[in-house]
Amino acid sequence: MLFFQLMLIMGYLYAHILTRWFSLRWQLVTHLALWLIALSFLPLATQEGWRFDSSQSIALQTLILFAAGVGVPFAVLSANAPLLQAWYSRSGGPSANDPYFLYAASNVGSLLALLAFPLMADPFFGAQDISLFWSVGFVVFGILMAVSGMFALRGGTEPVAVHEPQTTGSALSIKTISTWVFIAFIPSSLMLATTTKLSIDLGAIPLIWVLPLATYILTFILAFTKWRRVTLDSLKVPVLIALAIAVVLLSKVAPTHKALALMMLYIPILFLVALFAHRLLYELRPPAEHLTVFYLALSVGGACGGLFNSIIAPVFFDREIEFALTLIATGGLFLLHAGTFSIRHVAIGIIASIPLLFVTGALRFSLVFDSRTLGILVASSLVAAVLLAFRNAPTRLATVLLIVLAPNLISKTQVYFRDRSFFGTHAVYDFKEFRVYKNGTTVHGWQRQTPPSTRPVGSSYYHPNGPMAEILTSEYGQNSDNIAIVGLGTGALACYGQPHQTWDFFEIDQTVDRIARDPELFTYMSTCAPDTTTHLGDARIVLEYQKFDFDIMVLDAYSSDAIPLHLITQEAIEVYLNHLDQDGTLVFHISNQYYDLSPQLARAAATLNLHAALQMDDATEEEEKTGASDTHVVILSRDKNRIESFIDTGKWEPLVTDGQVPWTDDKANLLSALKILHTN
Repeated sequence: MLFFQLMLIMGYLYAHILTRWFSLRWQLVTHLALWLIALSFLPLATQEGWRFDSSQSIALQTLILFAAGVGVPFAVLSANAPLLQAWYSRSGGPSANDPYFLYAASNVGSLLALLAFPLMADPFFGAQDISLFWSVGFVVFGILMAVSGMFALRGGTEPVAVHEPQTTGSALSIKTISTWVFIAFIPSSLMLATTTKLSIDLGAIPLIWVLPLATYILTFILAFTKWRRVTLDSLKVPVLIALAIAVVLLSKVAPTHKALALMMLYIPILFLVALFAHRLLYELRPPAEHLTVFYLALSVGGACGGLFNSIIAPVFFDREIEFALTLIATGGLFLLHAGTFSIRHVAIGIIASIPLLFVTGALRFSLVFDSRTLGILVASSLVAAVLLAFRNAPTRLATVLLIVLAPNLISKTQVYFRDRSFFGTHAVYDFKEFRVYKNGTTVHGWQRQTPPSTRPVGSSYYHPNGPMAEILTSEYGQNSDNIAIVGLGTGALACYGQPHQTWDFFEIDQTVDRIARDPELFTYMSTCAPDTTTHLGDARIVLEYQKFDFDIMVLDAYSSDAIPLHLITQEAIEVYLNHLDQDGTLVFHISNQYYDLSPQLARAAATLNLHAALQMDDATEEEEKTGASDTHVVILSRDKNRIESFIDTGKWEPLVTDGQVPWTDDKANLLSALKILHTN
């Protein structure tokens, strides 16, 4: 998101320079020339030979990868929103003197593309086909752009303002431009914060990122149309109610397991705040002569939101507080819109919030109520009191609500470790008699608290009676010499190792390795495998550039709600086989809340002439008390006897393909693996 926002700045800056320094004819010639240059970058593809380097900045490598792959074509595309509006303002067409409605039209296209890609393009076409279709579309786009430029040349008029904003007839002030940037920052940051909030609180539900982004784009469409019902006055009260609801959500009152219900609250909050902000931008739009500066400011504000959420926040905050911070900044929108605003209004709001803060704090530490009843009481009283007390004073109401949000920036849970990396949030805390490691919403393992001298026993998916332990403790597993584990977690599997064995771990996130090897947090690695090697980086890339010889390879990177698709395609399995003995075994841990990956592995096994078996182990009530979890595991091997030896135990069943084509690097439809599509 940050990359596309930065490229948008470049495109808008280019459009601004082009319309200010070049005649209309040369604008068209220059833009067509840049379009011709962009054609040389088609079809879109990853740069040949690119390799992820775990020792370098991940964010910088990602930005460079995108820039080399799609940078120039997107730069051409990004310039068109302001450039075509500037051309249309000179065309003499209907509403040419107020071309901002075209921005709404462009966002309609964006919204349609956003929804069409995961629902239509990705399920039915491969990456190469999609790239080819896009390339054809880019050629057609250039032709239509040339036609639009010709219409502008035929019109030959200068843009005329139809409204009288504060900038009419004079150069734009720094204050005006800064105001545009600030307003644009808020919905951009809130959209990204909402995406993170939903992913953290509710889980990485498939395509969950589409909803906030689609909502964000939709507000642009509604705000920049000439629909008279969408006014700032009509939005004021709904936005204030949304802020009040946000206070309730951030107080952790709502049950997090009801994902759909909470989503129905988060998304409307984003919708109302973003619509208010974008409509405010529309009301503050300048005459058409300054529209390129206006859109440049919007792009800078949007990029600042992406920069804050993607780069700054993970560095300076050890948890996700961007949602609350951005809502607090939303108060600035009311200050900008309130015509009678004064310091006195803010002072009254601050004073009025003190009793609410005092009562909230007192109730939180009270022993009279349980936490559930207390949360409902506090949140409900807060919303009712604030709305009733300040229903006719929006500025003061906003001040009160935003001040009450402040306590939610303070952590209420005692944790032994908390950090953020490029790949997400990390927290280690105690729950009952267990030390738990949580990455985002996914618990990646836990360990029963035992005396330091005691050898730790695997818990969660790795409990002694589970399929993972069964493989490693079997005669075959104990006789194996070289074992690979892709996905370190807490390192629980290490304690099934034998003295003669060599274990190699593969982990993409260095923070995970720090957690697993810190004996103050978990003792699996420090006790059972202190001298083992962790290969940092993407496992598939590391394996492609190094040579190993494993008897057993455990792929434990699929249990998170977000599936690393490139680690389960047919080509990925072929890479694993290149590092596996002829009678070796691939072990896929596929326990997952949303996806069933066994059909894909069955198809790949059939295509690659492998034998496969599945065990769906349901932990008993007694096992759950000792820390066990339900575990689903698939094993693949070239050796038929190896798989049959596990099937003969009665716990495994043969995994048979349904005859469909396996996923490949070119085409893999993750939505087809949703469990909801396979339930009767």
